[in-house]
Amino acid sequence: MRLLTMVATISLCAAMAVAQERPATFPGTEPLTADKPLDVLMVEGIDRFCLKEIEQARERRESLWKRDFTSTEAYDKSMVPYRDKFRTIIGVVDQRVPATRFEYIEHAPLVTNEFYSVRPVRWAVLAGMTAEGLILDPVGKPHGVVIAIPDSRWSPAEFCGAIHEHLKVVSDLPHLLASNGFRVVIPTLISRDDEFAGNPEIAMTNQTNREWVYRSAFEVGRHVLGYEVQKVLAAVDLLQADKASSNLPLGVAGLGDGGQIALYSAAVDPRIAAVLVSGYFRPREGVWQEPIDRNVWNLLTEFGDAEIAGMITPRPLVLEACAIPETDGPLPIREGRRGGAAPGQIKTADLAAVQAEFKRVRPIYEKLGVANKIQLINNRADGRGIPGSGLATEAFAKSLGVTKFTEHVRTATKEPPYTIDAVAVQKRQVAEAIEFTQKALRKSYKTRDKLFAQADRSSLDKYVTTSEKLREHVYQELIGKLPDPTVAPNPRTRKVLDEKEFTGYEVVLDTYPDVIASGILLWPNDIKPGEKRPVVVCQHGLEGVPMDTISGPGSPGYGPYKSFSAELAKRGFIVYAPQNPYRGRDAFRTLQRKSNPLGRSLFTYIVPQHLVTLRWLASLPNVDKDRLAFYGLSYGGKTAVRVPPLLPSKETEPGYCLSICSADYNEWVFKNASTDLPFSYVFTNEYEIFEWNMANVANYAELSMLMTPRPFMVERGHDDGVGLDEWVAYEYAKVRRHYNKLGIGDRTEIEFFNGPHTINGQGTYDFLHRHLKWPKKS
Repeated sequence: MRLLTMVATISLCAAMAVAQERPATFPGTEPLTADKPLDVLMVEGIDRFCLKEIEQARERRESLWKRDFTSTEAYDKSMVPYRDKFRTIIGVVDQRVPATRFEYIEHAPLVTNEFYSVRPVRWAVLAGMTAEGLILDPVGKPHGVVIAIPDSRWSPAEFCGAIHEHLKVVSDLPHLLASNGFRVVIPTLISRDDEFAGNPEIAMTNQTNREWVYRSAFEVGRHVLGYEVQKVLAAVDLLQADKASSNLPLGVAGLGDGGQIALYSAAVDPRIAAVLVSGYFRPREGVWQEPIDRNVWNLLTEFGDAEIAGMITPRPLVLEACAIPETDGPLPIREGRRGGAAPGQIKTADLAAVQAEFKRVRPIYEKLGVANKIQLINNRADGRGIPGSGLATEAFAKSLGVTKFTEHVRTATKEPPYTIDAVAVQKRQVAEAIEFTQKALRKSYKTRDKLFAQADRSSLDKYVTTSEKLREHVYQELIGKLPDPTVAPNPRTRKVLDEKEFTGYEVVLDTYPDVIASGILLWPNDIKPGEKRPVVVCQHGLEGVPMDTISGPGSPGYGPYKSFSAELAKRGFIVYAPQNPYRGRDAFRTLQRKSNPLGRSLFTYIVPQHLVTLRWLASLPNVDKDRLAFYGLSYGGKTAVRVPPLLPSKETEPGYCLSICSADYNEWVFKNASTDLPFSYVFTNEYEIFEWNMANVANYAELSMLMTPRPFMVERGHDDGVGLDEWVAYEYAKVRRHYNKLGIGDRTEIEFFNGPHTINGQGTYDFLHRHLKWPKKS
């Protein structure tokens, strides 16, 4: 007994001596002295980086334009590739139905006065999608035709103002145009109310109708803005096909949101002869603060408002600085509804800001010798007069050939013979947009299949070689790619854990100016000098921190993570638990808003953060750079199918040799865009999660295929509410078939287990031991 006691005492003393010898800073690094939480430092740094990049994009933008000013014809030809690109990013990509006629909904006019009659009308746009609104037909032969687009908070009847004497007059624009001899078409816009934002069989939300349409459309490469531009262009098709109006000058005018649609429509369609944009034109670098339905992927790389206006040159363009309906979202959460709508504001622009953007576009008109074709009008000294003023409308009318313009007094109207149910119209417009998107969603697999068929599957080697183009395409189009980091990583560390089996160090690495990578390194205490071990990178989920993956029972993170980082370290793996920037709620979600207009996403920064991390890990003397594996839960599983596929090992760069996706794998584009699934993100507060055109680029199966020939595994709990077993199995089956067909079926597997949204740590641990060739401890 005395001998055993002596041995135990000696062993304890030795262990204490080793513990005392563990340095406070990991060897080869500088001391980490940051006093703020590293997740906060990371998100704040990326935020600064984004804002600087937005400002620099404006400075770089001009160099991307190759305008030919030798003639108006040459200029218009030089705009073709820019118009094509712009159509794509606003989702104007579907074939419109052939033009036939405007369908008058009622036989009798709604209103008739001495100047014009008003009738409700409908017209076909896309398969299954119509536009509805009003037509104002002038008495006598029209001088021209105008598509007048209201702000989204106004119905066509409110915009028209002459429908009923009890309606508040919000603008004189339609009345002034029609009373001066123009035929006026007024479409309905999707509104900023929340009446139809949701599925009553699942949940209604506090999103605006516009955000509700935006969310699912964005995932399939469409946009609420694109749908509304299509409605305008479909009206142009009809007016051009109509013998009575085909030879008449055709203009587009819009106020507020309608001003945006007018600007965009004229930019992509040279058939529009003149444009009035009232209350919208301004610098767009703050678009991330506006409602999310104005979020356009890659917009600011090439297209500020001035550049979009430049695509209208040499056609007449009247810009009006004026007051507009303002909003400060999200909407209040009504009883029985879910919250989670995106924040966003619309404020009247300062006159100085409007003038500054005007100064950017005016030189384009000047260089083409048509400086007289562009005007900036403000009918009040502070730029806050009424929208669609007589002054702006007269300038617009004269640009369409009217020589005499009169501001006719509006006459009161009697009770109309029938009423227009604006709520029912709005319901149809929202429903048609949603259903069109859902059809595009259901067909999207064909586009992905065609894209990935470009890889040669005749052999494993040929697939690996030919799929490299697909990897680059996915990186550029879906994620958004920055240049590889070149700044020195300047590793800083500090000891935060001192356990029997391992020592933990917080780590910070520089990635880009203002952007850091960080995490916790778990270093096994029994590593021998010169020994090489595999690394497992263990990724936390949404709103998590690295310590969540390490802490034991009783800690907040133990439930889902089961301290899997610590468990793997105890098994002898070197473990690194990174901090990903999806933490801080709106603080990180607005990073996505600031990044999307530059063709970037949150993963634009996460991928380089992991690259810098892998470079540092591979440089450590006890790390086997060819055995760097990834294992992530929830949003960490989201990372597992986005980062490792894009970071294969190369001769000059380390990469991930294996990836495990836990508690996230799904038929992802349906989970994001379906309006019929209760677990779809269209109903939740993750307003940033939608990835532009993902449905037509790569779903989870295609992303997983980019892991080839590296091992890939899915871990799925039967009770995990992120999806259904059937959906997970369906999507994974494509991966299994892919690996089997290439003769490497033993490198992929899926484990289902009885449990919720959590690490199971059974088959996945075996998978790691087997493929990383690391023996289990007895």
